[in-house]
Amino acid sequence: ATAGADGKWSVKLAPVPANATPQRLTIAGSSRRELQDVLVGEVWMCSGQSNMQWSLSQSYHGDLEALATDLPALRLISVPQVGTQELKSDFNGKWEAATAQTAPSFSAVGLLYGRYLHQVLKVPVGLIDNAWGGSAAEAWVRRTTLERDPRFASLMESTRKREAELSSAKGKADFAAAVEKWKADSAKAKAAKKTAPRAPQDWLAGQHRPGNIFAGVMHPTLPYGIKGVIWYQGESNAGRAYEYRELFPFMIQEWRREWGQGDFPFYWVQLADYRDEKPEPGESDWAELREAQTRTQRLPNTGQAVIIDVGEGRDIHPRNKQEVAARLARVALARDYGRKLPYRSPEYQSVSFQGNKAVVTLDCFGSSLRAFDVADARGFAVCGADKVWHWAKGRVVLPNKVEVTSDAVPAPIAVRYAWADNPVCNLYSAEGLPVTPFRTDDFDPITKPKVAGR
Repeated sequence: ATAGADGKWSVKLAPVPANATPQRLTIAGSSRRELQDVLVGEVWMCSGQSNMQWSLSQSYHGDLEALATDLPALRLISVPQVGTQELKSDFNGKWEAATAQTAPSFSAVGLLYGRYLHQVLKVPVGLIDNAWGGSAAEAWVRRTTLERDPRFASLMESTRKREAELSSAKGKADFAAAVEKWKADSAKAKAAKKTAPRAPQDWLAGQHRPGNIFAGVMHPTLPYGIKGVIWYQGESNAGRAYEYRELFPFMIQEWRREWGQGDFPFYWVQLADYRDEKPEPGESDWAELREAQTRTQRLPNTGQAVIIDVGEGRDIHPRNKQEVAARLARVALARDYGRKLPYRSPEYQSVSFQGNKAVVTLDCFGSSLRAFDVADARGFAVCGADKVWHWAKGRVVLPNKVEVTSDAVPAPIAVRYAWADNPVCNLYSAEGLPVTPFRTDDFDPITKPKVAGR
């Protein structure tokens, strides 16, 4: 290879078999370098926001999981959180073996997912953790591609307006004043032995500004050879769930284009149940975000882990990361590694109405339906022509069919299941994969932008 004017060069090696025996890579030119302890195996990117960033030590049984992790052929590396509009080409980080010492601070979902793959496949596995808590999907995409796409014109217009405000003399002065106030409040809290307030966030250098994470975190890893990506994000975009229908698949397609490795596997975690349980059925931006995630499965080589049963109403961060990792691992082991495992949650297929009854047919992907804990299938709501939703009773009548009725709706026209921020629902596949939340109606989502004058 010949270096360019900037001193950079690259060499592509032909694929070689997985090898758990440490190798040495020698690079010789005007100087000579040797890289020791090089393994060949499967590399997965672990991306998203805080639920992917959430460490093993913060999770249920994290201490025990760490003690059970002494795997020299499971390698971990973390990419620092750098938010910038300038495309970076390098980052400070290093590969480390997964041990009781290194595992606790690494992504819980990432580590447990990688451990499943490593122990089942018996090949080295490398995990790249670049998750950033609170990040918005638009921050993970190259800025110029967002600017060119008319679907995101409104998003970019509001972005430029905010940039102008925060970059102005007043914006800078306001932020500086907020920092000084935070310092004073923190000192008072420390003296009173109370929890310090959260520091002001610099949006310009943060994880919400479009393009910031792509430039500072993603770009330095291009085009490192990866098998695929696992993704856990969406909470920050829930208020714009309708936009996420386009933004999320666009992000996936752009990543694949940037890497130049074809349609590599991209698997995500659907949002968990969260917030207060509601006494009556109705609308939910979180339900709409989940729908946007489910719709994204139309892209090739994608998959979804449904965890509507794993969340915690009062905490946006479910501690049970073992179940999350296991459901993701099922997808990869079945789709990419030929293991015969059930991996896809049942999904809505069709509905028919017969008088006061709605019969919902689900695609169970070779499995069958099972109501957990009690015989009734809970979590259903129906509406009539007035579009007022009422709770309904569900009854599994065939392996893939549920009969739904409500005394309050004599002539139902639509059915919803688990359509809430934090739904109470109990329908699973026979193997224990929860039914994917769905709606049969096409009513306008609450997160769809309103058209002026309507």
